[in-house]
Amino acid sequence: MITVTFDGKNQPTTYPKIKTVLQLLNNLHLRVNDALIIRDGELLTPDRHLWPGDHITVRMVVSRG
Repeated sequence: MITVTFDGKNQPTTYPKIKTVLQLLNNLHLRVNDALIIRDGELLTPDRHLWPGDHITVRMVVSRG
């Protein structure tokens, strides 16, 4: 089970069957460049594996132009 916290929100969400960052992004209906995926202070690329017990932070990327 993966625990996901969105930056700026207090309630974490759990996902039982997510294995990779790309699967997480797809499940959240996000594209690769829409958000930063962070585990223990490390940015993760879409090909990285997620493990049961991981605590992931999703930080949305906003362009201000």
